[in-house]
Order: sequence, then structure tokens, then C-alpha cells
Amino acid sequence: MIETLETTNYILSLLGIGAGLAASVLLIDLYTSRVLVNVIGRFGLLLAFMTTLVGTIMAFVYSEYFGLVPCGLCWMQRVFLFSQVIVIGAAVFYRDQLAARYGIALSISGFIVGIYQHYIQMGGSEFVKCPTAGAGADCAKRYLFEFGFMTYPLLSAIVFAFLIALYVYILKTKTS
Repeated sequence: MIETLETTNYILSLLGIGAGLAASVLLIDLYTSRVLVNVIGRFGLLLAFMTTLVGTIMAFVYSEYFGLVPCGLCWMQRVFLFSQVIVIGAAVFYRDQLAARYGIALSISGFIVGIYQHYIQMGGSEFVKCPTAGAGADCAKRYLFEFGFMTYPLLSAIVFAFLIALYVYILKTKTS
């Protein structure tokens, strides 16, 4: 199972780097050529829904299949991600692009928690104590460390950054 975890970590780290690049492309395109307007206008919410759904599934894979106990900060990030599956899922169903506003609020919150936890995992001092310290989960423990910088909280923050960029693009170019 260790090899499977290592392989999963590596693949997710590569996908995280790709998501970071995709967020950059979205923002550059939004403020320059807007080549992606039709694609994002048509499939942006669906892409956001699929991103949150896959992120939710992977969070459960790590905790239920690999047996990694999520810490308090991980749970906070999960709350901000899991709720988007429902909110954005409903937005896809009703074709409500304005729901991206709620996705932005949830994603900004998740991004902040993810960056803070990454800071802790990279050796920074805690400003706020880990909510589950002493209860079997440690916010500073790294389960994923690829390429000398990629941690699970950083991966989470990158996913939230991608969602923020996607939601901003959707709202700036909304067609309905």
C-alpha cells in the first residue's frame, strides 16, 4: 500500500502543478485575449463541479483507504471543498452562473487555511494551535512531500486558487 500512496502523491502533485498553471492561464486569458470565453461560459461550472467532486473523493481516499487521519486544519479545508460539491452541483443543474460568488467565498477561505497549514508544514511557527493537537492528528505532519515543496495543504490551496480563477472568469464573462 505504501507504493500506491507514493504513486498517488506523485500523480496528485503533478496535477496540482497543472492546476496552478491552468489558474494562471485563466487569469491571463481573462485580462488579455479572452480566447476561452465560450468554453468557460459553457463548461466552467461543470469543470468547477468536477474539480470539487474529484477533490472530495480524493480526500476520502486518503482518509478511508490509506488510513491517514485528517487534522483540524484539514477538516476546515474539507468543509470549504465538500460544501462546493453541493452548491456548484445545484448551480450546474439550474445553470446559475451567479453561484460562482459563493464558490469564491468558500474557496478563498479554504485557500487561506491551506496556505497557513503549508506554512506550518514547511517549518513555520503556529499562530493558532492545531485544533486536534494531541488527538491523533498533527497539523504539522506531512503526508505528502513531492519535489521539495508540494504538501497536501499546498495542493489543497492550489485547487482552491484554480477554483477562484475559474469562478472569477465565469462571473466576469457570464452569459446568463
